[in-house]
Amino acid sequence: MMDEFQAKRLVDLYSDMILRISYQYLKQTCDAEDICQTVFLKYLTSGCSFDSIEHEKAWIIRTTINACKDHLKSSFFRRTVSLEEADYMAAPQVPNTEILDAVKTLPEHYRISIYLYYYEGYSAREIGQILGKSESTITQYLSRGRRKLRTYLEEGSRQIV
Repeated sequence: MMDEFQAKRLVDLYSDMILRISYQYLKQTCDAEDICQTVFLKYLTSGCSFDSIEHEKAWIIRTTINACKDHLKSSFFRRTVSLEEADYMAAPQVPNTEILDAVKTLPEHYRISIYLYYYEGYSAREIGQILGKSESTITQYLSRGRRKLRTYLEEGSRQIV
């Protein structure tokens, strides 16, 4: 188990280096700080023992780089923009509440799949990973959910007329 002295030693030795490496990858101070916390947490929970300070430093560097790459690959990072870019973006359109209300009536697995696909922009493969289902299961949910939505919306339009 790591004592307070050992944890302080790690922070004193490596926090600046981790922040600098992370900033080079991510170009955001807050993201670099998050990576720093992630790396220390991985160190504390990994239970690794190192042959030397150089081995420990190499592990810290490699873990930092991998954490940065994971962050850059994450769907959250791909769907965000800087505040400067956001100034020039148009406000999102208000979704059609009739359709959204219809989506809310679907069974949970159809509802979640359709919402993530159409409103959040995830692919069937990504939704499968999020929900722990296969891609083919998600495409089946999407197909069946669309069919149920079509039926629901057509019946609703008949009632209005």
